[in-house]
Amino acid sequence: MSVGVVMLVHTALHRAEQVIRHWSAAGCPVVIHVDKNVGRKTYDEFVASLSDLDDVIFSKRHRCEWGTWGIVAASQSASALMLKKFPAVRHVYLASGSCLPLRPIGDLKDYLAKRPRTDFIESATTADVPWTQGGLDFERFTLRFPFSWRKQRFLFDRYVELQRRLKMHRRLPDGIIPHMGSQWWCLTRQTLSAILEDPERSVYDTYFKRVWIPDESYFQTLVRLYSQNIESRSLTLSKFDYQGKPHIFYDDHLQLLRRSDCFVARKIWPHADQLYDHFLNEENPLKGAEPNPGKIDRIFSKAVERRTRGRAGLFMQSRLPRPGHENGFTSAPYSVFEGFTELFEDFEPWLARMTGTRVHGHLYATDRVHFEGNQTTFSGALCDNAKLRDHHAQLFLINLIWNTRGERQCFQFGPTDTQFASWDLAKDPNAQISVISGAWAIPLFQSNRNFSDIRANAAELQRIESEHISALRSSHAKARVRVWTLADFIETPMEALQTVLDEMGAKNLRRVTEAPKMADLTGFGQFLQNLKNQGMHPYLMGDFPADNAPAPARPTRRKPYLVR
Repeated sequence: MSVGVVMLVHTALHRAEQVIRHWSAAGCPVVIHVDKNVGRKTYDEFVASLSDLDDVIFSKRHRCEWGTWGIVAASQSASALMLKKFPAVRHVYLASGSCLPLRPIGDLKDYLAKRPRTDFIESATTADVPWTQGGLDFERFTLRFPFSWRKQRFLFDRYVELQRRLKMHRRLPDGIIPHMGSQWWCLTRQTLSAILEDPERSVYDTYFKRVWIPDESYFQTLVRLYSQNIESRSLTLSKFDYQGKPHIFYDDHLQLLRRSDCFVARKIWPHADQLYDHFLNEENPLKGAEPNPGKIDRIFSKAVERRTRGRAGLFMQSRLPRPGHENGFTSAPYSVFEGFTELFEDFEPWLARMTGTRVHGHLYATDRVHFEGNQTTFSGALCDNAKLRDHHAQLFLINLIWNTRGERQCFQFGPTDTQFASWDLAKDPNAQISVISGAWAIPLFQSNRNFSDIRANAAELQRIESEHISALRSSHAKARVRVWTLADFIETPMEALQTVLDEMGAKNLRRVTEAPKMADLTGFGQFLQNLKNQGMHPYLMGDFPADNAPAPARPTRRKPYLVR
């Protein structure tokens, strides 16, 4: 007999009985503490169910509530009874009713027999632990916590605020340095008896009764006074989420638990029949390996990250993240073209042919959503109704990109469209935005409308595009943006188009040898001059000569020759 088990039980008593019999069958005495919140009838039935085991006894009951002294008192009572009734025990293993042995008990006995003076308890100073919640790291030792965090939260918070305001601080008992760690430990008889029989125990108990979550600091602190050899780790595999709540293991975690090589795991779902049937079988193959929970830490870290950050571009419709706190606005790169369909007559089919991407029209047009091929519905049941789109313009774009993962989406945008998504496009790192500023004037130039109406419309469109370009150039913009004026673009259109395609990163892309058909701009310079004459200043287009005449050709220089 070398290992005794102290088990704290408060629920799922039928599973606790199953595990207790497993410990007892391996020759380990078990002292059980049953939470006083468990009804008397249920408790008596539980005691009767284990009455056939001579090495299983019950300790004095305490009322246990998370974060309070009751859990420490229960551990003290059961541990003292273990040391008194079973003098052959050399190590005491603290477990809960939801703990499950993962390896043969004989393997644990052999492991501890080789380390007769080693205490296995996670014990680190408050500055070295990352898991404290609510900002109460060292303050849990210097303030008083007489109220329950769960049942009296209002009083708990107000009393903490009062102590901070009055600068009240408790004095730590002499000789101790607060440490914290997992409450599930395995201590040697010498260390545990020294803690329980310390002449100053009443002082320590009085102090820790008003410490917050004392079960994570009482033994972890006092063990530093008496232990000859501490390994600051727990032999129990227990994982916690970002809120400090324990992960629960289910049947589909079987292979994960096998990989950990740990002796005991917590917390097991009471209905995980497959886990209990497998690991309580003495023939299970986990034997001889050094406990290494680090093997699965990476998986848990990814799970916590997925839980807290989610996936880029995937939003929970019922609970949107705070603006700026989402893990990526969209899920994949996409391209936005502004002014290209106004300048080129067949730009969309040309771009689709050159890049093999899905090229839409103006997705944010005021009349409807112009999907590729003039479709009325698109991937993910997105419809072309403008009102539904504008109900949440940002989510429309997010859903479009998410529903078409693996296929790059391209669409047109401009000042004639609704601008609800303007800033979102600018701040999205996945967006690649190419702008020909002032190209919106070409449809006005080609229209047959009253010039006074054209002037008013041009002024409004220029204002909208100017604000949009300001957003694209702001310090908050994260999109990849390239802006040409209309005059600069038509000066070298092939070079500009090649730049656009290169930035898209299209695969197997060749040099541009053909360009889409450009709109006829004869007289466009005079059109801009007329706008100026009417009192408007069209500056986004760049410099166009008023007569739009081609530059005079240089005279051909004749080849020099010699006259004899």
